[in-house]
Amino acid sequence: MSETPARKSAGGRGRLLGFLLDVVFPPVCAGCGRVGSILCANCETRMAHVPEPICASCGRFKDMAIAQAVVELCHDCRADPPSLTQMRAALRYEEPTISIIHRMKYEGYFALAEPLARILAGGWPVWSTPPELVVPIPLHPRRRRQRGFNQSELLARSLAQAKGIAVNSAALQRTRNTVPQVGLGPEERKSNVQGAFSAEPESVRDRHVLLVDDVLTTGATMSAAAGALLAAGASRVSAYCLARVN
Repeated sequence: MSETPARKSAGGRGRLLGFLLDVVFPPVCAGCGRVGSILCANCETRMAHVPEPICASCGRFKDMAIAQAVVELCHDCRADPPSLTQMRAALRYEEPTISIIHRMKYEGYFALAEPLARILAGGWPVWSTPPELVVPIPLHPRRRRQRGFNQSELLARSLAQAKGIAVNSAALQRTRNTVPQVGLGPEERKSNVQGAFSAEPESVRDRHVLLVDDVLTTGATMSAAAGALLAAGASRVSAYCLARVN
């Protein structure tokens, strides 16, 4: 459908406003403070990507001695197979990635979601079967009101658009307002998010769901979310995060 003159005019005004705002308040890089863009090319280059080899299931970096034995799965996944089909991350959780993610979540740099989603799209893994639905890890409504946005939802929407996959931010809900996972040990993390999610069967039934989040640490949040999705009828659940800690 062609644009009406009114729509074209509105679009032109929006572009003009954006140009004027960039002149008066030019974007500043969240990584180094350089004026020009929200994430400069130099900082993006310094963001370390996940190296090969990785575990075929959880995506954790393999020890080279183990990798030389041509073992596809890490010890943990062989001993206790995870509920997720695959877990992957684009970046390692180290500087400047740590500071950039922190600024997106806690300092209002929500515009970072677009360039960071481009990094996710650029590092798109090989999935055992193609994901059919992208679902962000949700915040509890109270925490979302406090923050004003859900960074995982912003990443998921931009990534889904780039890859041409459907996205549904309402398919998974956080039904319990858990305490932040930062500072908790592995067992505390698992207990903290146990039973904290519910999923809509109508949205996920018989579909391969791809969970999207910003940081992957122990995988406790992803496992709890995957459990809710599988209970609601999802055929399988995988996960893709911007950065992983280990």
